[in-house]
Amino acid sequence: METLIYLLIGLVAGFIITYLLKGFLDKKRSGSIINKAYKKADDIIVKAQEEAGQIKKIAEKEGEAIKKEKILQAKEKFLELKEKHEKHILDREKKIAEMEKRVKDKDSLLSAELAQNNKLTKELEEKEAFFEEKLRFLDKRAEEIKKTHEKQLQLLEQISGYSVDEAKAELIESLKEDAKADAMKFVQDTIEEAKMTAQKEAKKIIINTIQRIGTEEAIENTVTTFHLETDEIKGRIIGREGRNIRALEAATGVEIIVDDTPESILLSGFDPIRREIARLSLHKLVTDGRIHPARIEEVVRKTTKQLEEEIFEIGKRTIIDLGIHSLHPELLKAVGRMKYRSSYGQNLLQHSREVAKICGIMAAELGLNPKIAKRAGLLHDIGKVPTDDTEMPHALLGMQWAEKYGENPDVVNAIGAHHDEIEMTSLYAPIVQVADAISGARPGARRQILESYLKRLKELEEIAFGFQGVQKAYAIQAGRELRVIVESEKVDDEKAKQLSFEITQKIQTEMTYPGQVKVTVIRETRAVNIAR
Repeated sequence: METLIYLLIGLVAGFIITYLLKGFLDKKRSGSIINKAYKKADDIIVKAQEEAGQIKKIAEKEGEAIKKEKILQAKEKFLELKEKHEKHILDREKKIAEMEKRVKDKDSLLSAELAQNNKLTKELEEKEAFFEEKLRFLDKRAEEIKKTHEKQLQLLEQISGYSVDEAKAELIESLKEDAKADAMKFVQDTIEEAKMTAQKEAKKIIINTIQRIGTEEAIENTVTTFHLETDEIKGRIIGREGRNIRALEAATGVEIIVDDTPESILLSGFDPIRREIARLSLHKLVTDGRIHPARIEEVVRKTTKQLEEEIFEIGKRTIIDLGIHSLHPELLKAVGRMKYRSSYGQNLLQHSREVAKICGIMAAELGLNPKIAKRAGLLHDIGKVPTDDTEMPHALLGMQWAEKYGENPDVVNAIGAHHDEIEMTSLYAPIVQVADAISGARPGARRQILESYLKRLKELEEIAFGFQGVQKAYAIQAGRELRVIVESEKVDDEKAKQLSFEITQKIQTEMTYPGQVKVTVIRETRAVNIAR
């Protein structure tokens, strides 16, 4: 504030000096002007001094106010800091008190637990001593009982005049005589009952003896050979960079093997229906000459539909040949599908037709209805051609289908009981069972290895279908490769890699197989528009 006052005084003095210099330069003009200037300067100086004094007083007053304000602010800040410090001290003391309380609580708890443990230890020692004493007492009692038992045996031997071994032998002989008498009585009752039901027993004996009959029969394989007119067609079937053959394999699920064999290629797959679709599709494509991915998919779709119609016709022709009438359309389809299925390497339709004929002959010989027997024989294995996967045995599944589609109760029972999975309630059931055994017992008619092989391939495909986003799954290369086609909208490239790894892990943990299985996941994106 003093600096401001001195600055004002300097400004006023400078102004006066400037004014006096100017008047001095003009003194020649008028002498009176100088006197007036001096007087005026004196007045200005006096006035400036008065104003400077007033300004100084105001500045001192304001400085005093500012000083008081700063002192007040410093006091407030000090009080605030003091309050914070005291609060911090209180919090710290509170935490220390809580920690001390927890330590005391833990100490008291440990003391209580230690006292409890000491008490339990003491009780355990007391119980241990009690049981040891009791065990000694029991050992002593057992020894006394043993001695008493020996004395009683000696006394009994003296009274009866028999030793222990002699008494046992006498008892066994007595039981043998009783058992022989009961057995003879049971045999006599059985013979009497057999005489009363001689005709029924004779029929059963005839049925059992028929099982000895057998003839030879060949088995199917899992490869179809497709013959070509020239080897040039192989290149068109493969297509540029293998696009055609990949499209055909993806559409049919059959592996197409093109090797150096002249004028032929191999169609390999465990499902005969897939192989037949692939064979018919190839025949149409080769005959037409237009072979490209879009055409392949179109032909496969049409061939699949035609094969379904042919399956229905096969069922109709089969029942006409066997003299069976009024079979439900769904059962007709099941019979037609038997042509493309095998049971332990034996063609299922040929097996079922043979069983039906044997059943008809046996029923006629036994005085039963041959038409019902043929019907049961033809339908006994329809449970082996399900349209969806199921864990139910094929005999029970076939029985459910027959019952669902209105078959005779005797036919239903014969289907369900031909593997003894339900009780037989009529003579048609053992006839079907025996006829099935006759057809399957021929030397070379069946092969267990092929059936287990096909089952393993089916399990491979079922594992792939258990994952989300899988559209198709085909087991090829005799089970050494699993080709999985996924939906591109649900599975991206990263997910496809992960899916391939997860499928291989599941195969390793859930299946037993020779060699190794290659899992190939295929993801394809298509953009299709139609110009009109």
